[in-house]
Amino acid sequence: MATEIKIVEEAKKPLSMHPKKFAMWLFIATVCMLFAAWTSAYIVKRAEAGWAEVIIPNQFLINTIIIVISSFTMAWAQWSARRDNLEMVKLAISITTILGISFLIGQWLAWKELVALNEHFTGGNVSHSFLYVLTGVHGAHIIGGVVFLLIVLFSTFKYQVHSKNMTRIELCSTFWHFLDVLWLYLFVFLVLNR
Repeated sequence: MATEIKIVEEAKKPLSMHPKKFAMWLFIATVCMLFAAWTSAYIVKRAEAGWAEVIIPNQFLINTIIIVISSFTMAWAQWSARRDNLEMVKLAISITTILGISFLIGQWLAWKELVALNEHFTGGNVSHSFLYVLTGVHGAHIIGGVVFLLIVLFSTFKYQVHSKNMTRIELCSTFWHFLDVLWLYLFVFLVLNR
């Protein structure tokens, strides 16, 4: 009888982390390992003979500023949701979405800058292939982040995001901040390891 009561009590204990948050952290860990592998391969290949200096497009600095600002607007959205200020949540998520799209346009402009300098994905040297892969895969994740932002924005209009229902915006915020930090890592890594 005492064992049954103990089992029932244990079953009632709340989970220490929401399952969706746990899944998000697993996904983030996977992406971190992927980019760690690519940047490690970059360093190994860079040490080989014939490595050409990587040209960092000027647009990358502008993109870095855009993505840092988007982190602040995302934090503003989450802060507003905690205070049930849904109009500010809508505004902040909209601005974050516009900044995310601006970042993607900036990445496309950076690639155009590379092509104008005759630095292509494939060709005589592997150095710029790494640049395209690192920024391209990050860009693909940004596209996913923008879709997530639009889902949260739509949910806010349906009054599904508020102080008593923060899971969706917290997940979105975590993912968006992760993408921002990942870009900062990539930008600094590329600048220091041309």
